[in-house]
Amino acid sequence: MVAAALVWLGIVGFQESKSYYVTVDEYASSKGTLEGKTLKLAGEVVPGSIDRTKPQLEFVIGNQDKKIRVQYIGKEIIPDTFKDGTKALVEGKATPEGIFQANHIEAKCASKYEVEYEKRSSPQ
Repeated sequence: MVAAALVWLGIVGFQESKSYYVTVDEYASSKGTLEGKTLKLAGEVVPGSIDRTKPQLEFVIGNQDKKIRVQYIGKEIIPDTFKDGTKALVEGKATPEGIFQANHIEAKCASKYEVEYEKRSSPQ
């Protein structure tokens, strides 16, 4: 009985920790079928959308013409590289109101740094 309970707890814990990786386009076209599931949502921070005046940071990430409003509810420090126009990966869940509540934010380095690195590392 104890072993069965431990196995059940392990399976439930694994299911809860799983997160699906989706782009903004995939998320927008899902029409609410991803609501309540833990997701990793990838997109670009829309310039001018970062709002630090509210109790929780809010911003918009997008990809082409699709945009998703994100509310950061996590406790971790936001990366220094998190700025307008950067590529971001947010992990969290969608609410019934269509807001993505993120508990984790990763900001990718801007491509200008990658280009600069390639210039420096290529043989001349």
